[in-house]
Amino acid sequence: MAKEPVSTLQKGLETIAPLVRSVEETPEPIPTTVQGTIPSWINGNLLRNGPGKFEFGNTHYNHWFDGMAMLHRFRIESGQVTYMSRFLQSDAYKKNRDRDRIVMSEFGTLAMPDPCKNFFQRFLSRFEMIEPTDNASVSFVKYKGDYYVSTETNFMHRVNPESLETVEKVDWSKFIAVNGTTAHPHYDPDGTSFNMGNSYGSKGALYNIIRVPPEKTDGKDTLQGAKILCSIVPANKSHPSYYHSFAMSENYVVFIEQPIKMDLLKIVTCKLRGKALSEGIYWDPKQDTVFHLVDKHTGKVSSVKYHTKAISTFHQINAFEEDGFLMLDMCCADDGQAINNYLIQNLRKSGDALDKVYNTLSRPYPRRFVLPLQVTNETPTGQNLNTRSSSEATCVKISNEKVFCQHEDLHGDDLHQYGGLEFPQINYARVNARPYRYFYGCGFRHLVGDSLLKMDLKDKTLKVCVRSDKSLT
Repeated sequence: MAKEPVSTLQKGLETIAPLVRSVEETPEPIPTTVQGTIPSWINGNLLRNGPGKFEFGNTHYNHWFDGMAMLHRFRIESGQVTYMSRFLQSDAYKKNRDRDRIVMSEFGTLAMPDPCKNFFQRFLSRFEMIEPTDNASVSFVKYKGDYYVSTETNFMHRVNPESLETVEKVDWSKFIAVNGTTAHPHYDPDGTSFNMGNSYGSKGALYNIIRVPPEKTDGKDTLQGAKILCSIVPANKSHPSYYHSFAMSENYVVFIEQPIKMDLLKIVTCKLRGKALSEGIYWDPKQDTVFHLVDKHTGKVSSVKYHTKAISTFHQINAFEEDGFLMLDMCCADDGQAINNYLIQNLRKSGDALDKVYNTLSRPYPRRFVLPLQVTNETPTGQNLNTRSSSEATCVKISNEKVFCQHEDLHGDDLHQYGGLEFPQINYARVNARPYRYFYGCGFRHLVGDSLLKMDLKDKTLKVCVRSDKSLT
């Protein structure tokens, strides 16, 4: 049986405000100072994106996720590193810049009506739907060999990975019937991409599994050939789950329907009510988290649903099949209210006030769920189906279409002092969807990651690769 995580109150980080302030571009590469030694065999570009501008004129964003996307490139060569950055030339960025105020709404910020319009025009504008943002600040992704930056709407931007120049805006809805996708696709060894995205219609929401072929048909090809592999009906069509990512094994896509819910009526009417989109997202701890398995080859959705207690997850570590089971490893927390704590006003607090924000959060920990793949009418109920002697996880058949799972921890007690682990990484090309031994992640002794951790699954031991003991000033 997995132990409940022990959370200790943390104190001492004076400020992280420098991480949530606007910065200027660095369009030409500049040298950096390297502490320690970079191995000679590491050569290439490290690409990252994230928010880099938090206000226009007298208007400012409310949430960390809202800031305008900045692209970063760290070029590593012969033990040296250069750095450059550019703002993504999204429509959101250009409209805000040209008018010197926020005119495009984001996740936690509702753009105010144009002050140049008369009262009646401003009143009518509240009845318009919020225009989806193309502020792609979440992740770099690849489709058909090209680099894109993505957010969670239907828009991505193809970018030049060398110059960081914005090349082309791409709209998923021009190719398949979805209203948005995740910024964390998965890839088969042949380059085939899988993703997930919701669609919304008169009958409510659907979760869609998306497949994108690996090859271009011509030089201008972007998402041509993308198809919806299957659709999954939410437990509540008007209150579907929010999801940031999903898992994939060799033969299955695993969708995690978690109790972070979206109230579609509140979201559709947020402009009318004068509220940000984020106001329509809430945590419902009374609901189970449900794992849905989809056959990647046929699109068939398993009739067996795997339940566990209410947990939230933003990032999965890995998933693989072995001995008739699917092992699902992911970073989990025991509540799902973290999103609402990353308001700019919270992140710019200092001292005790900043500690208080951190200490309200549930810590994320790496956990494994074991899902039996051969559940039939003859499978006995009421007993643990996990026959793997090395695993402490349990999975008990409740009915022909329901298995209840309890996780095992993928860590020892020593992880508690590092505040749990998030943003997991594996050697994706080598071990994704396969049995593996090591993964890496960030420890969170405060609101931002302050250590780089390596976990060894053979004996669940932890190695601290990098640790910061200094405040951000």
